[in-house]
Amino acid sequence: MLKNSQEIAVKKLSRSSSQGLDEFKSEALHLAKLQHRNLVKLLGCCIQKEMLLIYEYMPNKSLDTFIFDQERRKLLDWSKRFHIISGIARGLLYLHQDSRLRIIHRDLKASNVLLDCELNPKISDFGLAKSFGGNETEACTKRVAGTYGYMSPEYAINGVFSAKSDVFSYGVLMLEIVSGTRNRGFSHPNHHQNLLGHAWKLFQEGRSIEFVDPVVVNSNNVAEIMRIIHIGLLCVQKWTEDRPTMYMVILMLGSEMALSAPGEPGFFSETKGPHAGAGASQPEPCSPNEVTLTALSAR
Repeated sequence: MLKNSQEIAVKKLSRSSSQGLDEFKSEALHLAKLQHRNLVKLLGCCIQKEMLLIYEYMPNKSLDTFIFDQERRKLLDWSKRFHIISGIARGLLYLHQDSRLRIIHRDLKASNVLLDCELNPKISDFGLAKSFGGNETEACTKRVAGTYGYMSPEYAINGVFSAKSDVFSYGVLMLEIVSGTRNRGFSHPNHHQNLLGHAWKLFQEGRSIEFVDPVVVNSNNVAEIMRIIHIGLLCVQKWTEDRPTMYMVILMLGSEMALSAPGEPGFFSETKGPHAGAGASQPEPCSPNEVTLTALSAR
């Protein structure tokens, strides 16, 4: 806590991480140039003795602590979930299009969305973010880093990333928020598909209502929830050209744009590796997100 009684969150660089310094610099440089109500605010940093990033404190912690918890998820009715879905979309649109830099987050997931005291969503953790300049629309890396279950097929398999890679991650997150269920580790007794495949199967059969978290279903919001599932499926299409931009997603969320029929999603089959549903046989790359790089605490 600061002298003015403002609570802060401090992110400390792990000394055991060989990649932590680059990610620390990336996060500090990007967030210093970004200002949006749906992005976590960087208040300061320290590079002497200890490497620290100082953020505004988010009292409700991260989204995953709500939607994947059997009791806390009940605090998120549909209006709150839709508010969170919309806020994340606005934050991504700012990163991709409206900021001075064009930023690809590369690690959007439930645990990287923080919630303030009013449950407003704030995208956080820009350690893997990359900025695009000029006419650059995509890039390729040999070091695939992110979180399986959220990574797009082209990124997980070939290391190619673009704004459409973030759109895929956003689509996964949308479906998780609607269902209250994680994509990674999801299983169903009647098939071997993951959460994306399950959503697709029910959509094809006209049974999408069965996908929805029972906590949020009522007669007043079913049509809107069905539309969100539809948009989520469009975002997780296998091919980048079949996914909408975040600008299009914003229009879709406001019912200002007609929805096309979604095709088969990418990575729709249950698997232990990153290549489900893609027909690939390449070795699984290593993700630094499976290693704890930082500690976050309020002071």
